Amino acid sequence: MNADLDRYSRQTRFFEVGTEGQERLLQSRVLLIGCGALGSFIANLLVRSGVGNLTIVDRDFLELSNLQRQVLFDEDDVEEGLPKAIAAARKLRKINSQVHVLPYVKDVDHTNIESFCQKVDLIIDGTDNFEIRFLINDVSAKLGIPWIYGGCLGASGQSMTILPGKTACLHCLMPEGPPPSGSSPTCDTAGIIAPIIGAIASIESADALKVLVGDTEKLVNQLTVIDLWEKHTRQMDLASLKESADCPVCKHQNYQWLDGRAGSQTAVLCGRNSVQIRPSSSTQIDLEKMAEKLKSAGEVRLNPFMLKLFVENFEISIFQDGRAIVTGTDEVAKAKSVLAQFVGL
Repeated sequence: MNADLDRYSRQTRFFEVGTEGQERLLQSRVLLIGCGALGSFIANLLVRSGVGNLTIVDRDFLELSNLQRQVLFDEDDVEEGLPKAIAAARKLRKINSQVHVLPYVKDVDHTNIESFCQKVDLIIDGTDNFEIRFLINDVSAKLGIPWIYGGCLGASGQSMTILPGKTACLHCLMPEGPPPSGSSPTCDTAGIIAPIIGAIASIESADALKVLVGDTEKLVNQLTVIDLWEKHTRQMDLASLKESADCPVCKHQNYQWLDGRAGSQTAVLCGRNSVQIRPSSSTQIDLEKMAEKLKSAGEVRLNPFMLKLFVENFEISIFQDGRAIVTGTDEVAKAKSVLAQFVGL
């Protein structure tokens, strides 16, 4: 066996992968959007499996409460105040130096998602946000790139793999679009246990391997739902849904999320008592200059990727791309007011 493949010897002995499949994995390019609970687990599995090129895009930074279920990170990462994408890349390169890991501390939106999708073989959902998932669904349909959806809450989770032109898409499954804000439980209200993350991430990762080695016949057109506490598993057959649904996305190429006609500039972050606010136009912030400016307002902490301002009962995190996360409220209007008052953004 080629020396470069020795580390994958147990995987190549699995007939459905084999040496040829492993070589395909080493040449593959995967875009992982979100590197929190699901994303960090998936990244870990894919890098160990030898997926050759992994681009990670995540908008958030680490907090202590993440460690309960986000397997790539530790207390040192939290202490450094690192963005998740940066901390993940650092760990993944130690796990497998053969893999090219490219991290971006960015918020994926309609203005940049297509640039991240260039020469990509597969997109994987590691987010907790349905707006981004519908955006991924649009770009998948437009560019013909397979993508894998996954989500978890409490002890339950679900996943489906979308092959453009062959299977039902997310909009077929959810024709009304994302649930209205505040209408559904979140990990803040319902909580979450770590084992369900591992279960759904494993399903997503296994389907990723099938796509990347070219064994798409083994992908079933189903939504898989698991409840680990009750030990229930069910599968919803979606084959007839593709034929019966008059889907604006996969039948009529109407990409309202990708066109920017749907979506918002703010997001309440699950379980964080935080609100993210995006700038209305593209911008770049000189973090060192801003840190100097904000010293009189409160305590400032700065690293190469972001700065934090601690003022009154709020923590304001500011990124180079102009995004801000205001922690201390889950009210969008209050978060905007705090940001304007203390930072002027």
